Amino acid sequence: MLMARTIRLFRVILILAGVPPLFPGAVGADDFCAGAATADLTPGEGVSLDGPISKPGPVRGVHDPLTSRALVLQQGGTSVLIVVNDMCMIDREVYDAAKKIVHEKTGIPISHQLMAATHSHATPRVVRISNRSPDEAYRSLVAKRIAEAAVRAFDNLAPAKVGFGTFPMPGLAACRRSLCKPGSVGVNPFGEEGEVIKSVAGRSDAVIRPAGPVDPDFSVLSLQHADGQPMALLGNFSVHYCGGYAGGLVSADYFGCYARRLESKLSSGNGHAPFVGIMSNATSGDIGSFRRTEGLNPPWSRMEHFGNMLADESLDLLSRIAHAEPKSLNVVMAELPLSVRRPDADRVEWATRLLSQPDGKGSHRWSRIYAEETMHLHEFPGRYNIPLQAIQLGDIGIAAAPCEVFSETGLAIKAASPFKDTMTMELANGYSGYLPSEQQHGWGGYETWPARSSHLEVTAESKIRNELLRLLQQLR
Repeated sequence: MLMARTIRLFRVILILAGVPPLFPGAVGADDFCAGAATADLTPGEGVSLDGPISKPGPVRGVHDPLTSRALVLQQGGTSVLIVVNDMCMIDREVYDAAKKIVHEKTGIPISHQLMAATHSHATPRVVRISNRSPDEAYRSLVAKRIAEAAVRAFDNLAPAKVGFGTFPMPGLAACRRSLCKPGSVGVNPFGEEGEVIKSVAGRSDAVIRPAGPVDPDFSVLSLQHADGQPMALLGNFSVHYCGGYAGGLVSADYFGCYARRLESKLSSGNGHAPFVGIMSNATSGDIGSFRRTEGLNPPWSRMEHFGNMLADESLDLLSRIAHAEPKSLNVVMAELPLSVRRPDADRVEWATRLLSQPDGKGSHRWSRIYAEETMHLHEFPGRYNIPLQAIQLGDIGIAAAPCEVFSETGLAIKAASPFKDTMTMELANGYSGYLPSEQQHGWGGYETWPARSSHLEVTAESKIRNELLRLLQQLR
């Protein structure tokens, strides 16, 4: 332990001094190094699982553990951190606390740190949008454990190689928003007519087609030690979550199943640090769960099935991926100011009137919930900055945003990216709700209704997409 701390301190001094870090064993200044590690995020009983819409209550037990999984990449004096966390969502305040600790202990600049949530719905929502008081002790623990995983990964830095590949998985998921014939969809929670989307809470027998595309490609970013032994594997896919939970029990969902399957099949060996499997969420804001499968109805069975399936497909691809040192490692971050769709006086008056009635229900089964959300949104600032980030790893680009991004946006970023291969990560570095396009806003549906879960300006999608593409182009 003392030796690890001494090496870490030496590396930090070099990073802060702007000197490319050197390691024992003839590692050059421009050689690529990487490290991977984990830390436990599993909450104790009583921690709130509540969200702004879904309210499953406090933790009653644990089906499978929650984990923070970290990668540190280093080359030519540049250090980059990627941490994926088994959590529904995490707000910027918690991430910033974790990043500060990481910077103090490793020297990695805060702007070089990407932290994201997987969006399992059987985990706490570490954001200040619950209908229960925030669990401050757990929020603090999450920040410390994320930092712990990052520092361990930093301590595990070793000469490494990178490989990348994709495989198609069509038919596993579908857009959960359906475009319907005009006049066939009922009023929204605010009593407004004219929407044409059947979504989570919509009802219509006049579906025309899905309201958006599905990204069928599963991406695999593989890291190997210099001797060819596996170090870590990061999978990336655009499916919201799997589900099939038993109430009150914590689970990492298929994201955790995928990682554990990889870790059961791969071993670093040769005295290396343990192999780390990781699964990140790409752009799935409008994608539902995996499609129903015959015979997979008992709780937990579907996530195991699909997590193992995707892990096995990744292992098959891994055997065909070529690994090499990347020619470059760079990262850029930007703060994009966006407006908030705060309610006007008429909307606030509607919400106040409805909430003043103890049994007031409104025109929709969720009207009272959205009246509460209206009052919360009324307290939001009129404008705030959205953190956006892009990473270059050789010919690979990674674009990250703090929203639940629709698949059409992810596909557009991939198509216009200047990189040969591009990955996207949502719910990264904060939480800013759903990100429908202007067209999707015009059609309506649950993901567009103003609330803490959907509050950015109508033009936010195009602004975020264009800024991410600008960052990717800047790196290239």
